[in-house]
Amino acid sequence: CYPTAMMLLTALLCGLLSTSQPLFVKTDDNDGNNIEDDDFSVSTLLEKANANLGKNLDDPLVMFGDIALPTGLRNADPCTARGCLWNKDQDGNVYIPYRISNQFSQRERSIIVRGLESFHDSTCLRFRPHQRERDFVDIQSRSGCWSFVGRRGGGQVVSLMRNGCVFHQIVQHELLHALGFNHEQTRSDRDSHVRILLENVIPGQEHNFRKIQTNNLGTPYDYNSVMHYGRFAFSRNREPTIVPIPNPNVEIGRATQMSQNDILRVNRLYQCNSNFLKNKQSASGMQFL
Repeated sequence: CYPTAMMLLTALLCGLLSTSQPLFVKTDDNDGNNIEDDDFSVSTLLEKANANLGKNLDDPLVMFGDIALPTGLRNADPCTARGCLWNKDQDGNVYIPYRISNQFSQRERSIIVRGLESFHDSTCLRFRPHQRERDFVDIQSRSGCWSFVGRRGGGQVVSLMRNGCVFHQIVQHELLHALGFNHEQTRSDRDSHVRILLENVIPGQEHNFRKIQTNNLGTPYDYNSVMHYGRFAFSRNREPTIVPIPNPNVEIGRATQMSQNDILRVNRLYQCNSNFLKNKQSASGMQFL
């Protein structure tokens, strides 16, 4: 560097440019542990979209973030105890009629349909347009993102608000609720896999972290499930509310699509025929049953 009137500044710049080490290093230990990294996690998208939920008279009572409860109930029950599954046809498939509101644009409709059809390649579930069936999934752009758990009977609303909910992972998440699944971090065995820090939770939102006596279908706890909330879900102070154990640095709630365990659970809950899925299994290398 040439001597100038700004010799000290030039010398400093030369030193910085010649160093072989970067000034800031993001270590593996910090990957996925910043609140900004969770901007597009399922729980963050749901929390933002549902911020005003409950202000309209026709909004349902919603708990656990995005689970709509029928009138008179105060808990999201394990729906399998009341026979909430969609019926299986004689051919071994489970046909679920759906109707998509004309509120959605063509692009939004395409995202929703892609989410519906994503179940077709790896499970025995088949979503098909509603005709005259009594029970069907009625996809609307209501206030926020929410769904009832399992088949309720009649036309049951799945809300995918246009401004905030029409993402592939959110569509799959809400449909899994409608199929009978709860959130991963509410599993009956969750305390062996995550620690819930209620002191960091927004006051009044503690109910989102209650445990449920779930049917885990013999599958492991899955940090990568599309049903798992992120590390900072409902945080009041930008500090974590869900911390994995024993390794607190494991990424959680970052799924952009169903995990292999999510698919496995669908197939187990609906007793999808392993022979029927053999070709799909061979093609993907995935163990379904």
